Amino acid sequence: MRHLLTTKALSRDEAITLLDIAEDMADVANREVKKLPTLRGKTVVNLFFEDSTRTRISFEAAAKRLSADVINFSAKGSSVSKGESLKDTAQTLAAMGADGVVIRHPASGAPQVLAGSGWIDAGIINAGDGTHEHPTQALLDAFTIRRRLHGAASRGRDLDGVTVTIVGDILHSRVARSNLWLLHTLGAHVTLIAPPTLLPSDTSGWPATIGYDLDTAIDSGPDVVMMLRIQAERMNAAFFPNSREYSRRWGLDDERFARLSSHSIVMHPGPMNRGLEISSAAADSDRSTVREQVANGVSVRMAALYLLLSGDREDH
Repeated sequence: MRHLLTTKALSRDEAITLLDIAEDMADVANREVKKLPTLRGKTVVNLFFEDSTRTRISFEAAAKRLSADVINFSAKGSSVSKGESLKDTAQTLAAMGADGVVIRHPASGAPQVLAGSGWIDAGIINAGDGTHEHPTQALLDAFTIRRRLHGAASRGRDLDGVTVTIVGDILHSRVARSNLWLLHTLGAHVTLIAPPTLLPSDTSGWPATIGYDLDTAIDSGPDVVMMLRIQAERMNAAFFPNSREYSRRWGLDDERFARLSSHSIVMHPGPMNRGLEISSAAADSDRSTVREQVANGVSVRMAALYLLLSGDREDH
């Protein structure tokens, strides 16, 4: 695998291989010495044009556990904010000898531009681009689902027949898009639930069932309910009347949580708006995977870095 830019391009075998390697990486976290020498001598650059402390720290921890050198490059307050282009920045990183670049960018498609540009010969991982994709988030979500459902027998397994309901701001969510494609590839059945104003105008090519009523979705007994963050910066954009109305109709409150099937698990990519899209009872219950998702994120990102940077990389 040469780059990890999108889950849409991953085959079932590629996705399962990455998840299986993540299982091996998770085993490392249980050792006394939580480090592998695999990427010693390699340099990984976290190139973040958008703030995201949680994702950056997760990638940094993953790279360091593989013994790579890590450079954190925040575009805010740098020469980029003074007008330096992506091309100039990439050429600077190439001159520094970057072997891998983890990029988060507000423009959809920026990681693809970097990967196909010829400006830098490094493995590129998309850590979120605009409203397009966030592949490692989807992979860690799939990894978490697989572990909860199959436990120690996870290796080699897909998610065939698993029902996943994703709720919230689908329109702006790169997490929802990456999960949609990956979960479909792994055999899961995906339902998207949102106010009509928070769904894309055209979902005809999406392998999902579209709905607007959360109560109906919950009563169908999904294996997984994934709540998305409502972004406060969009609150005044008339996507819905107000936060109380949103919570009443599309929030996972205590009453809806109590109606979930006993086997259902609750997910959230974080950070959570407690009391808005999810209640504290749901977020803190033993059926919530929120903390596991954070821990699993390091294992999955270790697997992605390993596949991209160890040995000879293949074109993908």
